[in-house]
Amino acid sequence: MPESTTVAHPEARVPVGVPPRAALGTTTWTLLRWTMAQTGSMLPLFVVVQAAIAAAVIIGFGFLIPDINTRTAELLSTGAPTVLIMVIGLVLCPWGVAGARTSGTFTYQRALPVPRPLLLAADLVVWLVIALPGIPVTVLVARLRYGLDYSIDWPLLVGAAVLSTVMAVSVGYAFAVLLSPMLSQLVSQVLVFFVMLFSPITFPSSQLPEWFQAIHDVLPFRPAADLLRAGLLSDRFEASAQDLVVLLVWCLLGLAISVRALVRRG
Repeated sequence: MPESTTVAHPEARVPVGVPPRAALGTTTWTLLRWTMAQTGSMLPLFVVVQAAIAAAVIIGFGFLIPDINTRTAELLSTGAPTVLIMVIGLVLCPWGVAGARTSGTFTYQRALPVPRPLLLAADLVVWLVIALPGIPVTVLVARLRYGLDYSIDWPLLVGAAVLSTVMAVSVGYAFAVLLSPMLSQLVSQVLVFFVMLFSPITFPSSQLPEWFQAIHDVLPFRPAADLLRAGLLSDRFEASAQDLVVLLVWCLLGLAISVRALVRRG
């Protein structure tokens, strides 16, 4: 009787497919929606805060100056948008990044299979949406308080506002990802006092010592204020190419440091 032979059939191998990578546009849109859902819900509160800061700068600082004249009113009114933009970029943005790092959201986002520079791009867009309403808010407050007649150069105003906001947010983002959350918030508080009290944004730079004026020639605060001022009152103030170059350099520096911190391992 022949022996029965059992033939072992190898198990069928089912190929495991790799999910297709999402398109760059889809990834970017998803990140924007996610970031906006996290931060954008606070937009009404941010607008209220911007209105309060605008009133503090335009009206409150005016109370400190006896017999305020037209020139001083123009400096206060056109410097307030820069103060708001710097507060958004150098205080609120680091505060948001520090909170994300503390809660673990920042680490989770970096672990996602998306290009890490897109994380910065999404934050930039959201903070732009938050910061830009501050300009019409300050214009309205100044109009009601001093009755200024604006001569707006729209291309210059829009370009200066976007560039100043990107610069402030990228610089704030840079030290927020490089420093510890507590230290980054401390630095942001020091910076906002420096911007409001020691930067020639709401007062002429001629009131500062010459050595301090030279420092502000290479810092981004006065150039940002002068470009925005030239956009709001184009018939009384002129834009400077040097201010544009200084602002661009700081913007590129902040973006480079932020991207480098995002793509590094660990």
